Parts: sequence; C-alpha cells; structure tokens
Amino acid sequence: MQYSGLNNFLSRGAASLATGPVALVFAEDDVELDTTLRHHQQSGFHSVVVFMPTVFDLPPDLTDSVHRVDYDPGAEGAVEAAVNAVIDAAPGIWLYYCFNAEYLFHPFCETRVIGEMLAFHAEERRDAMLCYVIDLYAGDLNSAPDAVSLDEAYLDRSGYYALARADAANHNHPKDRQLDFFGGLRWRFEEHVPPERRKIDRIALFKAKPGLRLRSDHTFDDEEYNTYACPWHNNLTAAIVSFRTAKALKKNPGSTFDISSFRWHNSAQFEWHSRQLLDLGLMEPGQWF
Repeated sequence: MQYSGLNNFLSRGAASLATGPVALVFAEDDVELDTTLRHHQQSGFHSVVVFMPTVFDLPPDLTDSVHRVDYDPGAEGAVEAAVNAVIDAAPGIWLYYCFNAEYLFHPFCETRVIGEMLAFHAEERRDAMLCYVIDLYAGDLNSAPDAVSLDEAYLDRSGYYALARADAANHNHPKDRQLDFFGGLRWRFEEHVPPERRKIDRIALFKAKPGLRLRSDHTFDDEEYNTYACPWHNNLTAAIVSFRTAKALKKNPGSTFDISSFRWHNSAQFEWHSRQLLDLGLMEPGQWF
C-alpha cells in the first residue's frame, strides 16, 4: 500500500502498527533497496514500512507486501521526526529503524526470527537493544565504484573500541552502562567523517512508549534505553551490517579520490551469517541459548 506522506500513513496505515515488531526503512537512495526490504521481511518483522522519495520505484512483489510512504529522509531531522511520530502512534510496539543497504543480524537469526529474540529480551525487562553498525564495503572498487557488492562484501575483523560516555549534567562523569563505540570505516577514514558521526552504536530496536523521543545521535531521551545491558548481567545485542558509510565516502567528492580501496590487512570477506559476527565479538548472545 502507498501513502502520500507521513500524516497520511499515520491515519490510514494504523493497522500496520498494531502488531510488532515493525521495521522502518529509510531510503536515502535506491541502492539495494529491494534486498534491504526483503531481508527484513525474511527476518520476521510483522510489517515493513519504507519511507522513500516518489522518484524511486519498487518491484511489484514489494509494492504489494510493504507499506510505502512518500517521504524525503534526507531533509534535516526527517528521520527522527518520522520515528518519533510512529512512536506516538504505536505505544507498546517493538520498532526497528535502518537505512537502505543495511541488514539486521541478531544471534542465531538463521533459525530464530526477530520476534523470538525480542520476546526473550522483554522477559529480561529490557525495552531497547543496542545495535552495532558494522561497515561493509566492496572488495574491488573498480568493479563496484559505489562500494556496494553483496557477492564480495568485506568487513573489518578488528579495530573496534569503546570509550566512556561522559555525562555533561554530572560533571562529565561516565554514564552508567553507556559507552560510545567506534571502529570500521568511520575510524579508519575519520578525517572524512565529522566527529559527531563517528560512533557505530545505534539503539535501533526499541519498544515505543508515550513521550519517548529519538535524538539525532541515535540515542533516546530515556537514558535506560541507551544502556548496553541491565545492572545484573550482559544482555543481547545485534548488528546492522551496512554499506552506508562506504557509499558516502565514495560519493563524497572530498573523499572519493583519496580512497582507491577499502581493504586492509584486517579485512575479511563477510559470510552473511550470524556466527561470523558472534565469533568476531560484534554482537552478544547474552543469556539466550
């Protein structure tokens, strides 16, 4: 079903938000948009909603199976505005948001759907899940000049680190159970990435509640939502493997000519399997077996 805008979707598409989890996909361009939507459908989301400009097309099968909202995600604050509007319209529903050419992986996702994981997570009294955005990039930029290749996708197998997240309201003491995570292309090519965009952590999976607000840095105004674990033990985390940074670095005139290849000695070909991400420590199974 297609909607003429955000307000039209909220008024006519309420049924799509009645049962979760719901995936919200923001199309910044049309690169791998179809595979992004299909991946999240196959992950077990009850509804997949795509916010996309009218100039982009969808294949016939996706036109019938996703909720398309005419929208410009590239406008200033557009993503947060859309997510916050959906939060208000879907209290108590698990939501997820990402961009095109991004793919969610959670522990054991080959045999367990997203709803099973979130049911366990909720039983541990968690209303949000930390996700790490893991950069993917094409192995050969000559054959894939936009840095996107599903068949020959690579990721960094090391170079990830975390720093304490300072609390400006408490004399810059570290916030409880919150860290800023870095690594991947945003770390290796940081001279081309603004400081406020270098983090790779995103609270991408969360339960909507009245008054909750997503901020521009991918965190929420409820600080408990921004924690990586509960006070008692480690919790589940997930990974979003993403071509978004690689695309931007090759699209940006200020960086594209400085980068002939993204590969380095710590590159590994991505196997499109959760086991690889678990083995590399890029997501956490917690107490879920």
